[in-house]
This record gives sequence, C-alpha cells and structure tokens, in this order.
Amino acid sequence: MIKEELAVSNDQQNSEAREKVSAFIIAKNEDDQIADCIASLKFCDEVLVIDSFSDDKTVEIAKQSGAQVYVHKWEGYKEQKAYALSLLKYDWTVNLDADERVSNELRENILHVLRTEYENKKNPQAGTEEIIGYFINRVVYYLGRWWRKGGWYPEYRLRFFRKSKVVWGGINPHEKPIPQGKTERIEGEILHYTYDDMNDQLRRLVNYSLISAKEEFSRDKKVTVVKLLLSPFIRAFKFYVTKKGYREGMAGLIVAILEGYYTFIKYAQVWECELNSKQQGKHGEGS
Repeated sequence: MIKEELAVSNDQQNSEAREKVSAFIIAKNEDDQIADCIASLKFCDEVLVIDSFSDDKTVEIAKQSGAQVYVHKWEGYKEQKAYALSLLKYDWTVNLDADERVSNELRENILHVLRTEYENKKNPQAGTEEIIGYFINRVVYYLGRWWRKGGWYPEYRLRFFRKSKVVWGGINPHEKPIPQGKTERIEGEILHYTYDDMNDQLRRLVNYSLISAKEEFSRDKKVTVVKLLLSPFIRAFKFYVTKKGYREGMAGLIVAILEGYYTFIKYAQVWECELNSKQQGKHGEGS
C-alpha cells in the first residue's frame, strides 16, 4: 500500500507558542493500522485511543506508540465519540479513525491555526467572529488508487474543532459533530486507507447496513416496495453520475453498484425488523 511520508519534528512543533490540541481515535482490533494513525498525530499535545475490548494487539501497540488508552464498552459510534470528548484535556481537537492519517500539508495548516489562535488570545480583534471548527477533505485509497476524480471525492468532514463548541449527533454509523458556531474549510487532506479489498468492503457494508437499519427502525421509518426498488438505483446513480464516479473507470462503476447494494440490504433489514416486530406482537397476543 502506498503511504505518504509523515515524518515530523515533534519536539519543535510541540514546544512552540500555540494553542494546545488533543486528538482521539476510537478503535477495535486495529493492530495493523493504529501505529501509523498515531504517528500522524504526533504533533498533538495528547493522543487518546478509546478501545472497545480489542482481542488483538491494538491496546499494546497504541501504548507503545505514545497514546493514552481507555477501554470502554462499545455503545455505538456516536456514543463512543461523545465519551472520548469527555476525556480530552484541551479544547482544540482532532478526530481520526484508525485507518486515517493526517497529511503533511494538513498538519502544517492545523499548526498555523493553533499559532494564530494563540496570538489572537493576546490581541483579540474586536468584531471578529470566532471560528470554532474546520472541515477537512478526506481522500480515499482503494482499489490501487487515490480517489481524487469523483465518487468519494471531494468529501469534507468536520474533524478539527473546539470540543466545547460541538455536540456529537447524526445517526449511527454515520455520526458527526454538530458545530455550535462558525466553521471554515482548511487546506490539506485526511488520508483514508479504507477497505483492504472487495471482500472487506462487502463485510463492512453488511455490518454498517444492519446498524443503519436498526436506527431507521427505531425512528419508525417504513419500507415500501417502491423504496426498496428505487433507493438502491438512486444511490448508485448518484455515486456514478452525480458525483462523477465514472471518472474512476471500472473501479467507479463497481463501487457505485456496491453503494446501491448497501442501500438495498439496509432497507431489506429494516423490513425484516418490521416483520420480526409484528411476529413478536402476534406471539404476545396469543400468550
């Protein structure tokens, strides 16, 4: 796998006059990814790993890599990240998943923001609206390429922010921090080393679809024949045409179809939840 060089002079960057910054990663069984993820966050003043009882060497490697490790029972993506926020020492926060890295350009721009924030504290500018977070473009590496032509690109996510100015919201597994103030975009990328191969992608899509289905069912979402038939097509069309996945050639077509497959099995599982609920209700009436 091709990886961008992430060498950095940590002593110099962590001793300069700037705002302090925390980073956190939620993880389970990520012993093949966690060290590189932590290495890309060495410029941060603390790095926390919230582990969900891994049965591989994730915890051991994370500690060896200099991170503070907390073991916490898995309650959901949103709940796990909200818990992580409560543990952080500093207000400015960077959030990565274990299969992500901070690029060199992004690291330097984050440090520039932190230096500027430090200076602004000493010399506040009257009437200037505070920026409480920055959206970062995440670029995916999959099927032997960086996806910078279409499909998953561009994909901006709020990953650098003041923890005191966000609440963790969204719907599992697609949770997100909800900003309570002004945000901007920042140059540089989060490097996302996503699925290992198609088998890995299919396995994860099934897992994510079940989580999403349970969330949809809990919110009393209903599935119709029309929705089950059309939603997968719309999802695939959006990825391949609207988001220009066709620019990635055969890889773009394959992923578009898999995006539609994800949508189909999600709504199929919502329907199954409805069916199980009705059957349980009938059994209850007959008891």
